[in-house]
Amino acid sequence: MRETYYINYYIRQMLRNFIIILFLLFSANIFASYILIPMDAESQKEHLKAYGLTYWTLEKQVKVKWLLNYRGGSFLLPDSEEIRKECQIRGISFEVLSDAKTEQILTDISSPSQNMEAVVLEKAPRVAVYSPKGNLPWDDAVTMVLTYAEIPYTVIYDEEVLEDQLLLFDWLHLHHEDFTGQYGKFYRAYRSAPWYIEEKQKAEALAAKLGYSKVSEAKRDVALKIRDYVIGGGFMFAMCSATDSFDIALAAKGVDICEPMFDGDPSEPGYQSKIDYSQTFAFKDFILERSPMVYEFSSIDMTTKRRVSKEMDYFTLMDYSAKWDPIPCMLVQNHTALVKGFMGQTTSYDRDEIKSNVLIMGENKSNGEARYIHGIKGKGFFTYYGGHDPEDYQHRVGDAKTELALHPSSPGYRLILNNVLFPAAKKKKQKT
Repeated sequence: MRETYYINYYIRQMLRNFIIILFLLFSANIFASYILIPMDAESQKEHLKAYGLTYWTLEKQVKVKWLLNYRGGSFLLPDSEEIRKECQIRGISFEVLSDAKTEQILTDISSPSQNMEAVVLEKAPRVAVYSPKGNLPWDDAVTMVLTYAEIPYTVIYDEEVLEDQLLLFDWLHLHHEDFTGQYGKFYRAYRSAPWYIEEKQKAEALAAKLGYSKVSEAKRDVALKIRDYVIGGGFMFAMCSATDSFDIALAAKGVDICEPMFDGDPSEPGYQSKIDYSQTFAFKDFILERSPMVYEFSSIDMTTKRRVSKEMDYFTLMDYSAKWDPIPCMLVQNHTALVKGFMGQTTSYDRDEIKSNVLIMGENKSNGEARYIHGIKGKGFFTYYGGHDPEDYQHRVGDAKTELALHPSSPGYRLILNNVLFPAAKKKKQKT
């Protein structure tokens, strides 16, 4: 009898323990309802890939919360086994949160005393990169980081733009292009180089195919189409020479600013006085560089005016109110406020030649230069980012590509990806 009692007791204890374990497992599944992708410096080892995971989640028509100023601009996703596995595959650090913990975080963020905000990301933006079709992906920082983060994009160029195919996309990046028709002002150093001659011939052939007698005329009309795309509600991001050359092309509409080696005839006499600054997105009062022997478009760029050593070349990101100014706050999300500088044909912008309605989101104040600026044009937005490659200080023609696997948490590259996700945000009227 006693043996039977102990056996039955042992079975009851085992059954009880089994039920407790099942309950705990079931409870864990109930209360672990969210995944946090931390974006602070200490917790995340793959910052750039985290943006790609967020984009991938949006592609599945699942909404994501972007927690502005919370642990470096973290992402909050609904929990699922599929998302957990994808984080593991991509090497992304993540934390599983209970409903109670998530509610506590969101309550803290919503407090008026905290400079934080939870912005809902609703839909994966359709991404286009304006770039010559033959360019290698590592010729451009944006295509490199989109590829590394696994964010899909479509390459378009002059034909597609002039055929109004921009309407198919939410976000447009301008490759480091020259919209003035001066072939990047590479004439002095590379006019005899086979690649320069070939690129010039390709550009002239494409312009002729599109019905233009000059490359500068084709680029002018492409710039005007891009302008209209932004005014109509598009999001445009540009780096390096695509920034100032785009504005110059708009300001010089109908004015011949190209010398004979670029378009076959002399520039227009007195063309500086005919520049219309009211047509530009960001810049004013600039002086064009007339000499084809100078590797510069205008006085906008600070490259030759800089007095900053490589070791001291940093720029500071501005601090914005997450609740009152969510747009610039989104665009500066990072795990550091101090970002390494880097050069390009257009490295940075003279503060005195930036329009007053344009936000300077990143600057080297001691050198009087802006590195990262943003503005509104019509119903759309534009962001200009000076420099060529955030992890290649002085990129030169023919240099090896940057291996982003060596820079998975690059603050400079994070700024690019902030702009990619920006159009996904639920529209909310700014209060300032």
